Amino acid sequence: MKILHLDANHPLLMQEFAKLGFINHEDYQSSKEEVEAKIADYEGIIIRSRFTIDRDFLDKAINLKFIGRVGAGLENIDVRYAQENGVFLAAAPEGNRNAVGEHTLGMLLSLFNKLNKGHQEIRKGIWDREGNRGEELDGKTVGIIGYGNMGKAFAKKLRGFDVEVICYDILGGVGDDNARQVGILELQQKSDVISLHVPQTQMTIGMVNTEFIHAFQKPFWLLNTARGKCVVTKDLVGALKSEKILGAGLDVLEYEKKSFDFGDFFSHKPKPFKYLRKAKNVILCPHVAGWTKESHQKLAQTIVDKVKAKFC
Repeated sequence: MKILHLDANHPLLMQEFAKLGFINHEDYQSSKEEVEAKIADYEGIIIRSRFTIDRDFLDKAINLKFIGRVGAGLENIDVRYAQENGVFLAAAPEGNRNAVGEHTLGMLLSLFNKLNKGHQEIRKGIWDREGNRGEELDGKTVGIIGYGNMGKAFAKKLRGFDVEVICYDILGGVGDDNARQVGILELQQKSDVISLHVPQTQMTIGMVNTEFIHAFQKPFWLLNTARGKCVVTKDLVGALKSEKILGAGLDVLEYEKKSFDFGDFFSHKPKPFKYLRKAKNVILCPHVAGWTKESHQKLAQTIVDKVKAKFC
């Protein structure tokens, strides 16, 4: 099979495909229209988030057998239409779930112990012990929304703490020894921390808004390592100002493009983003929760394994 690689990935991917007898072609620069003009020559595509693989693109990919998406989700692919056309879809949430679990825990502990705030103050010559008095995780209830690969990985990392871990998911029967599955009302009544681990869908876009936030009985901490568009930034800022949300760890932002690039928001500076950049109880990261040296290789290997199992 001829495979077109549309994003650079770990070299293992092409090396292993070559061992399977596949022919690897790379194209990291052409426009979507230029790729569409030649996509009929290929049986496989490897992509991260460079552009959307929509109905028009798939209509031109008349010989396509599979799409490997080197990442956790498939939101940049018209999944239903691809499946209707017999295209096998391989994502790789198994490849970076551990990285996401560790990153989420790191942000939570940093928020509770004001590590970023204290670090910045020391660099400015400010020595404020009382203002950096931390908070312990033990005794808290951590609520996880979305209990798939990523949610389960985070719950596993919490096993060493004296915390109650509960999870909410649209699918039933997903709870395990690390998290008890609950309904939305119990999640809203008990949670001290909310961590998002959901895919980007029509149901989850804008999910965390003012109505959602104020349905919680207690002020809570918010972590988002899922997708930026799941949180309405202006509503989050309002909740931070009113202290309904005590602090936030955001690896992803609403302003990201489909490619996960950030665009020109550093120059235009929307008001909500300006607030987040200055807030001492907010941690911002550039969409790197699953972006470790180890996950770089694991993601590639996961795609290879799934394609190999399907076609070899």
